Amino acid sequence: MMTRSVLALAVCAAFAPRALALLPEEQNTIRIFKEASPSVVFVTNVAIGQNAFMDEFAIPQGAGSGFVWDDQGHVVTNFHVVQGGDAFLVTLRDQTQLEAKVVGVDPAKDIAVLKVERAPKLKPIQVGSSDDLQVGQTAIAIGNPFGLDHSLSKGVISALGRQVQGIGGVTIRDMIQTDAAINPGNSGGPLLDSDGHLIGMNTMIFSRSGSSAGVGFAVPAAFLKRIVPELIKTGHVVRPGMGVTILTSGQKYYLIGDQDGVVINAVEPGGPAAKAGLRGLRRLPGGRAAVGDVIVGVGEAPVKDFDDLYNALDSYKVGDTVKVRVLRGGREVEVPVKLVDIR
Repeated sequence: MMTRSVLALAVCAAFAPRALALLPEEQNTIRIFKEASPSVVFVTNVAIGQNAFMDEFAIPQGAGSGFVWDDQGHVVTNFHVVQGGDAFLVTLRDQTQLEAKVVGVDPAKDIAVLKVERAPKLKPIQVGSSDDLQVGQTAIAIGNPFGLDHSLSKGVISALGRQVQGIGGVTIRDMIQTDAAINPGNSGGPLLDSDGHLIGMNTMIFSRSGSSAGVGFAVPAAFLKRIVPELIKTGHVVRPGMGVTILTSGQKYYLIGDQDGVVINAVEPGGPAAKAGLRGLRRLPGGRAAVGDVIVGVGEAPVKDFDDLYNALDSYKVGDTVKVRVLRGGREVEVPVKLVDIR
């Protein structure tokens, strides 16, 4: 016959909380968060103003996320996170706040690099590859949505090769689309794969409400691996170009209507386009302008407008020789042009 003490122990054992058996997928997500979260930071953008007595005061401009790139104190975030700021604070996982300065920016790809002052021992993010991503594979975002630091959301890669309107009238191409919840404040944070490696930088959401609607976009790691080292080394992006100026869309329409292509306005003397024999506008008696060359293709890529031209050239390196197709006097001509750094 069971005694009261034994019965009490049996009842307690029956109602005692049991250790939860986590699934392997859950264990992996927890591991990724523990390993990656020390590399994720909170970026605060501050503008410095003056009152009538010339006293300076700080005006918060906004905030976003970022991640540690190397052990030298470089932090990567979005350009729109730092845009318009005079001073920046980077907050680490342990709430340590560090002053930072801008090293370099690439507005066209919405990328910025900061460097923290008096950097403690930092843990760089593990940089992976975006070259072989597959729709349906796991995507994990870590950031500071609505100021809630180090929040994790998980989903999948929903699509690849998306085009998103960037700054300066050009699109950012080959963007990663994900349904991992991305909200204001996530901008600049890392998008990770199931190994915890960086595959992209969360940049924006598509939402009419301003909150996550399951459509977020990230700059692919391939861009980051090319552009961030350039910004760290020189403070600017090496941008291949031909040494020409072009007409705006309105000016072009006035001369040739809605015809596809980019009209060359002028050719830089001594530049690669001039050496290749490309032609700009020429003035006729009476001040009228006559069209010289209209760029309609670069390599295998057709060129309908400036956005096409910018992104076609962006796929090459300085020093490459590209075949530029132009309309000249009603016929198409192919001209080889050696690209230079136009900064």
